[in-house]
Amino acid sequence: MSTEGSTRPVPAQDGTPGLEESVHDDGGPGGDPVEADARQNSRAYALMASGTTVSRVLGFVRTALLAVAIGSVTPIADIFEKANVIPTIIFMLVAGGVFNVVLVPQLIKASNNEDRGSEYTSKLITLTVVFMAAAAALLTLLAGPIIGLLTVGWTPPMLALATAFAYWSLPQIFFYGVYSVVGQVLNAHGRFGWFMWAPVVNNVVQIGVIGTYIGLFGAFRAGDDQLAAWTPAQTALLAGGSTFGIALQAIVLFWPLRTSGLRIRPNFRWRGMGLTHVGKIAAWTLASMMVGNLASLLYSRIASEATAAREQLESGAGAVAGEYALNTSQLITVLPHSIFALSLATVLFNQLTRAFHDHRAGDIPALVSRGLRTTAVPIVFASVAIVVLAGPLGRLFGGTSENGAAAGAAIGQLLVLTALGLPFKSIHFFLIRVFYAQEDTKTPMLIQTAIAVVGLIAAFTMSAVVPPTEIVVGIALLYGATNVLSAVIAHVLVVRRHGDYEVGRVADAYIRIGWMAVLSGVAGAIVLALLGGYNRGFAFSGLLPALVSLALAGTVMAVVYLLLLRAARVEELGEFLGPLSRRIPDLSRRRRG
Repeated sequence: MSTEGSTRPVPAQDGTPGLEESVHDDGGPGGDPVEADARQNSRAYALMASGTTVSRVLGFVRTALLAVAIGSVTPIADIFEKANVIPTIIFMLVAGGVFNVVLVPQLIKASNNEDRGSEYTSKLITLTVVFMAAAAALLTLLAGPIIGLLTVGWTPPMLALATAFAYWSLPQIFFYGVYSVVGQVLNAHGRFGWFMWAPVVNNVVQIGVIGTYIGLFGAFRAGDDQLAAWTPAQTALLAGGSTFGIALQAIVLFWPLRTSGLRIRPNFRWRGMGLTHVGKIAAWTLASMMVGNLASLLYSRIASEATAAREQLESGAGAVAGEYALNTSQLITVLPHSIFALSLATVLFNQLTRAFHDHRAGDIPALVSRGLRTTAVPIVFASVAIVVLAGPLGRLFGGTSENGAAAGAAIGQLLVLTALGLPFKSIHFFLIRVFYAQEDTKTPMLIQTAIAVVGLIAAFTMSAVVPPTEIVVGIALLYGATNVLSAVIAHVLVVRRHGDYEVGRVADAYIRIGWMAVLSGVAGAIVLALLGGYNRGFAFSGLLPALVSLALAGTVMAVVYLLLLRAARVEELGEFLGPLSRRIPDLSRRRRG
């Protein structure tokens, strides 16, 4: 799981330093303000998207290396994944919604003060450090009971190792809190790039840690008794290195904070911060985050059944996906969402909030329509591409052991199931920004609760009737289904409140773009079939062949897709390429031509 779904900044108001002042307009004063705003928005979008892209690519490298080090469908992989993911979910459960949704408007209001919000920001950072340090310390002490609650059928050695990993990992909660609040301070003052680029530092550190692990302890080999041979030094290096990366991710943000002009000092005078007002707003947000992340923890608990069941098999264990494989499939699937939907929604969220603030509710439908149609260009293609290329994609994260091909196939199966719901995930994400821009946190909570209830009922039902070795496949399918349901519910509520957001035009765009994505997928599938991508031939024979197969088939798909869009004169392509074309003059001329 990740914090990628968190809400991003609202716009600056009344001359405060925000997006417009943080990204300089090359056109200078006196230019067209609409065009200037478009250029500024596109630069912020490009900066955020590039940071997310680099971070995610490095995350892929880190995940692929980890599979080489400890396997991907192995007990150690699932145990480490369990302990390393819990801090993220617990942070979002305890405070993530407050940091990411509620505090930015308060920071922007405070920035109207004579000190540009320095005093308020100092109080907020001080409060964060104290609260998150206490929470992290308490939860670390409870590592054993937490692991026990979130696993099913694990043996005492598995539980002991998971607890040891958790002692090293749970302090990450503190650093996630610091990273979030300092990052949102920077966002509120228009310095968007740092928040998106800081995770790059974390991934670089973790890649170095895993590389060191492989150098010291060697790569995973099928048939090894991992649990019996595991040492405390291996635990300290993997889990301690992971926490060190998260710590640096937070620490690097203090440099741009120091140069932002804000005078930040420890300030314990929390009375008068308006926390009562914030609390009223945060109540619904916190409830929403609690519901969503409690659901995530319960899904994680159900998925742990596969790890225990796999250890009882005499043969075929290498093809049984567990929690590591499930989260890896999510990591891959969420990449296009993080690069395109999240980054675009971050910038357009400013416009939505500004429209509500200026009492221009009539502008909301057009903004929503444009955002959804523009997002369709990359997201629909990405969904088809993941389905077509699922086999070699999974093989990249299957490791180098003898069961690497089987592990890759298991991950590929999960990719197909999760990718089917990707467009709906992005649609829901964008529609839900409408409510947050209106400072309505109750409606998202109700949506989240409905989805969580339906999803958990389905998950526990599957747990009772589906074999434990297949439970992760069922959860992957459930993820896709709940994405569809959440998009439908959000659509109904947005239309009810703000009217038709050109739904017919949006649906037409998705259908037209969808057909072109499918045709490009057929071309890619032909290439991949020739490379043995569907019969465990060349594309499954190793990490490098998988990468080569992905590059060849993926390039063919992308070229065919762009040619089809251009031939059909799809206007959304121009909207999508806008941020690039405004930065690259030649590309801009080609667009106009």
